[in-house]
Amino acid sequence: MRSFIKTALATAAVLAATTTLSHATDVEVLHWWTSGGEAAALNVLKDDLKAKGIGWVDMPVAGGGGEAAMTALRARVTAGNPPTAVQMLGFDILDWAQQGALGNLDPVATKEGWDKVIPAALQKFSKYDGHWIAAPVNVHSTNWIWISKAALDKTGLKAPENWDQLIAVLDKMKADGITPLAHGGQPWQEATIFDGVVLSEGTDFYKKAFIDLDPATLGGDKMADAFTRLMKLRTYVDDNFSGRDWNLASAMVINGKAGMQIMGDWAKGEFLKAGQKPGKDFVCIRFPGTQGSVTFNSDQFAMFNVKGDDKIKAQTEMASSIESPKFQSAFNVVKGSVPARTDVPDTAFDDCGKKGIKDLAEASAKGTLFGSMAHGHAAPASVKSAVYDVVTKAFNGGFKTGAEAAKALAAAVAAAK
Repeated sequence: MRSFIKTALATAAVLAATTTLSHATDVEVLHWWTSGGEAAALNVLKDDLKAKGIGWVDMPVAGGGGEAAMTALRARVTAGNPPTAVQMLGFDILDWAQQGALGNLDPVATKEGWDKVIPAALQKFSKYDGHWIAAPVNVHSTNWIWISKAALDKTGLKAPENWDQLIAVLDKMKADGITPLAHGGQPWQEATIFDGVVLSEGTDFYKKAFIDLDPATLGGDKMADAFTRLMKLRTYVDDNFSGRDWNLASAMVINGKAGMQIMGDWAKGEFLKAGQKPGKDFVCIRFPGTQGSVTFNSDQFAMFNVKGDDKIKAQTEMASSIESPKFQSAFNVVKGSVPARTDVPDTAFDDCGKKGIKDLAEASAKGTLFGSMAHGHAAPASVKSAVYDVVTKAFNGGFKTGAEAAKALAAAVAAAK
């Protein structure tokens, strides 16, 4: 049995051995929740643990998508000083479990019945060799568009339901003198857009391409069309998009400088933080052509091995707090995501939240709930990185045609596998 099973319970954040500013029941947490909406959501967890007498040693590493955080984590582990709890996504969790770095959360998971209430699609990343290794905090879905209601109303058009309608709205917003599409030029953001484009071409197509990694699908005509559409969307982005963080793109929509943003539902937290309300100030829709299907990621706290009964107890309390229905509701209302448990009522959620919960249940029942390629839930990191490279090159004019980009994608994925 792997060493992570032999080590103690884990569910939170371990004090680094060299940390001197904290006491025995602190948890040290590495995360990338640094935007306004994200920080507000994280405070829900901090306050919950504080009520239990558990302190919080913060290790924020800015950078949406967690790439910078994972770089910082590798440096800490290499130095022999890992944090105890780390925000992680998808295959990154399994990679650390394979290295024997994570603890076993079975006792708390069994006691609280996690198996019965956490969807199987999430458990794929919360477990390793049948043992719980991480506590899922939420379910984010990535195939959303966030639209300024004022900008949409000005177009005189309705919220788009298909590709042609989307282009019509974007064209009218451009004619109205605002940036139609707010975007930040970072690979994971471009991949998030592409996720929606590929899913809009059909659920079977998405599965064959990004989950099955079928070479013919990756390099075929339909993928060429998806790249052509991605290149078309680039024409609606302003010239200063390079390197812009996602929340700054959200602010463009909030402040009326842009018409819409294609982004996961964490963007809603920014709208709420700014005092905006769904239906009144902004509109939330699925990427046109994807209603009934959901691509997701799930923020989870993977627990690194710890020693000492006090640290183990603090981890256990953190895990229990994360999975409590009360916390799942309070946190996800603020974060913009939906609960990682299926038994949490939607009472406290706004209209976009209720839609998110309903859409997730529908997709799960229909078999159209897919891990997001852009966010590390469809394929291992090596494949994701290969997709990033091709998608970013396509978005920035590196290919003459969609067919050329599709051919490059097939080759890149084959090399990464």
